[in-house]
Amino acid sequence: TMRRVVRQSKFRHVFGQAVKNDQCYDDIRVSRVTWDSSFCAVNPRFVAIIVDASGGGAFLVLPLHKTGRIDKSYPTVCGHTGPVLDIDWCPHNDQVIASGSEDCTVMVWQIPENGLTLSLTEPVVVLEGHSKRVGIVAWHPTARNVLLSAGCDNAIIIWNVGTGEALINLDDMHVDMIYNVSWNRNGSLICTASKDKKVRVIDPRKQEIVA
Repeated sequence: TMRRVVRQSKFRHVFGQAVKNDQCYDDIRVSRVTWDSSFCAVNPRFVAIIVDASGGGAFLVLPLHKTGRIDKSYPTVCGHTGPVLDIDWCPHNDQVIASGSEDCTVMVWQIPENGLTLSLTEPVVVLEGHSKRVGIVAWHPTARNVLLSAGCDNAIIIWNVGTGEALINLDDMHVDMIYNVSWNRNGSLICTASKDKKVRVIDPRKQEIVA
């Protein structure tokens, strides 16, 4: 039998082409915090990128059309006292974004209609309940004002952002660090991956592990 030299793929003759510099977001100092995160989030209007910041944590919010070289003095969202580890846009409102940080808090921000002209330091709400840094934030896919956060305290908290209260606290499901959390499509279940090499499917309303 002849060994195949050419890989079998219908995409093998398809090549990507890099866009021109004026269509890229250039000269952005992306955060160097060693946390396993994408460091960015996008919605139909804005792209948000976690950046290096002295004396706390910050992220940029750029309108999608604002490409090219980004000025170093461009305003940021900078209310956290520790580095920002994760950000997530609200699926129900393109101007609302949540951020989790090393300062153990989650903050929810309202971005002005046309983007930032001045740095934003006042969040709409501060959610406090984690005892260690918060590495994951994820909005509920179908219910308004419901936000999930997961921290290095191995706890998952589901918040009512409107009142700033914790609705559900899942603090006894994980014995080791949570690497990732994802909602299912209608938000009835969550799936987590953990350092203990286990994937758990959790029903947050019943507060029990389904699988």
